[in-house]
Amino acid sequence: MTAPEDALVTCTDAALTFGRDARAVVAVHGADLTIRPGERLAVVGSSGSGKSSLLHLIAGLERPTTGTVTRTAGLRPSGIGLVFQNDSLVPALNVLENAALPLILADRPESEARRSALAALAQVGVRNLADRLPEEISGGQAQRVAVARVLAQAPRLILADEPTGRLDHTSGTRVLDALLEAADRTRAALVVTTHDPSVAARLARRRTMRGGRLLAPEETS
Repeated sequence: MTAPEDALVTCTDAALTFGRDARAVVAVHGADLTIRPGERLAVVGSSGSGKSSLLHLIAGLERPTTGTVTRTAGLRPSGIGLVFQNDSLVPALNVLENAALPLILADRPESEARRSALAALAQVGVRNLADRLPEEISGGQAQRVAVARVLAQAPRLILADEPTGRLDHTSGTRVLDALLEAADRTRAALVVTTHDPSVAARLARRRTMRGGRLLAPEETS
């Protein structure tokens, strides 16, 4: 699989194995995938199917055991925004500081970082929690803050790992709306992993993951 010139990320027979010998577990089997600018892709599968591991390969958090993952020049580190499935807020920082943190670390002026973070918090409906610590908000609210933190960065590629999995229907819809609107506004590519068919249906392209294998489009049924 040759990487297209306009691709943001190209996975070519990319596999990921944890452990060695008898304890080896193959999380991703030889995945082929191309993500282009402006793409809207849902990776659908049940828990344990390898969706998160694939997302980590795309983001560069894991190196493929075999095969390759190629990213366009300049995409990392600030060009990729990742919404983790589990809690990822810094306990000692309040909600606003958590949302602004990546911008501060990227040497953006503090006033600009706070302004962008507040706008992103408003997008996902948690601006009123700006002064709260992570321990003072619910798990669902924390997930929305994590989404806002990514939106504030305006990355070229947004990777969201089950972003609605811990939310009720109304909150989940609002978060997905915000991700899609932010991707449209910044012309970013958006990749969402999900087990929910109704979430997947809102993205233009869908791939199924099963047993660590990213199935070809015609194999999804």
